[in-house]
Amino acid sequence: MQILSLQRAAARLMVVALAITACSEPKQQKGQLVIENKDDVDRPNELVVLKRSELQSKVDSLTPGKYILLQEGGRPVVVQHDDLDGDGNWDEIAFLLPLNFEDRKKTLDISVSDAPATVKAVVRAHVRHMRKNADNTFGNDLAVDSIPAGQPATDFAKQPYPPFLTEGPAWENDKVGFRLYFDVRNGKDIWGKITSRMVLDEVGRDTANNYHAIADWGMDILKVGKSLGAGALALAVKTSAGKDTLVRLGNVNMGPVTYQKVADGPVRAIFRLHYPAWKILDSVAPVSLTEEISIWGGQYFYESKVTINGAPAGARLVTGIVNLHSKEAKNIDEPGYKVLYTYDAQSEKKDNLGMALLVSNEVFDGFITTPNANTDIQNTYAVALKTARQPITFRFYAGWQSSDGQFDGESSFVAFLREEIQRKNPVSITY
Repeated sequence: MQILSLQRAAARLMVVALAITACSEPKQQKGQLVIENKDDVDRPNELVVLKRSELQSKVDSLTPGKYILLQEGGRPVVVQHDDLDGDGNWDEIAFLLPLNFEDRKKTLDISVSDAPATVKAVVRAHVRHMRKNADNTFGNDLAVDSIPAGQPATDFAKQPYPPFLTEGPAWENDKVGFRLYFDVRNGKDIWGKITSRMVLDEVGRDTANNYHAIADWGMDILKVGKSLGAGALALAVKTSAGKDTLVRLGNVNMGPVTYQKVADGPVRAIFRLHYPAWKILDSVAPVSLTEEISIWGGQYFYESKVTINGAPAGARLVTGIVNLHSKEAKNIDEPGYKVLYTYDAQSEKKDNLGMALLVSNEVFDGFITTPNANTDIQNTYAVALKTARQPITFRFYAGWQSSDGQFDGESSFVAFLREEIQRKNPVSITY
């Protein structure tokens, strides 16, 4: 069993075949794409996303069924073609480029192909969701799944295996991983990684391997409790009596939930969670919420994009960071952005862990600290976000000392976050 698991993990780690750069058909050169980093900050893993509509306006021969091919100095660039709306045609391409301070401009050759060939690419981002079989194994990775309202949390005292591998969808890149509790808790947790390989297809399959203890790949490093954990969601609203209240996106009133995989590596992974009937208050109609989560190679965060329909007037989206083992929350205020962060010996390994939420000033509406008793949501430092402009986007960061030496101290974690704010400035793209 252990040998088989290692073989599966090795197979997952090594490479995937990605159709990107060459084909047996002749290719026509269509020009060049120049991408430049104009900020005084290194961008070792800059994600570049180009929409099909934009490319079609620049590349005349990009008709349905065609693929974009990129090369830098004759070397292929790994390009991921993503179908975001499920109509069978790709809508965006995504690729990673190093745009460092000393090498800040890249010129890429663009061509178009009918039938892309295979090029080996290391998997740098992955999302998976698997259900348990009757024999306590786990089935195939699911593209779509759903749970009913009131899906119970697993009682491990009564059953050794949860209904879903590691209790729900998990997403990772070559730096860090996360998971969602696919039940009434609806919390988010962190996988601390000390390897660049994709491991979350195998973690949790064997109860003899406790993922709360350090292993060669890393471990589960966060205690969530009754908090919002690693960026779980809530809504701040007023009751019919005019009292402010914070309602978790969880519990029975959350309603049913649908999971949908949108894209799955090797460059980036995207999935959506849809909550069509969230009953936040008895006095108002149910709210519909969709969260789209993305992760890509080389980063210590995931990005969340939230769309809400039917929220009461004045409602604010809230997301947070667990504070069970942190002494205080701090913030960074830079032009255009706010950061809420904690840094302390707060990992389950008892070493240092920095966590942060990065939001734009356009949606920022204040910091919150929840009570630690007599309330549904406890032990949380949180950010309130305006719902007038949607989708509402934020990033959740996890900087674990055991993953990277730059997280050994608070000052270096803060320096990292300030650089991340600079990296939010878009790169220059010209054709």
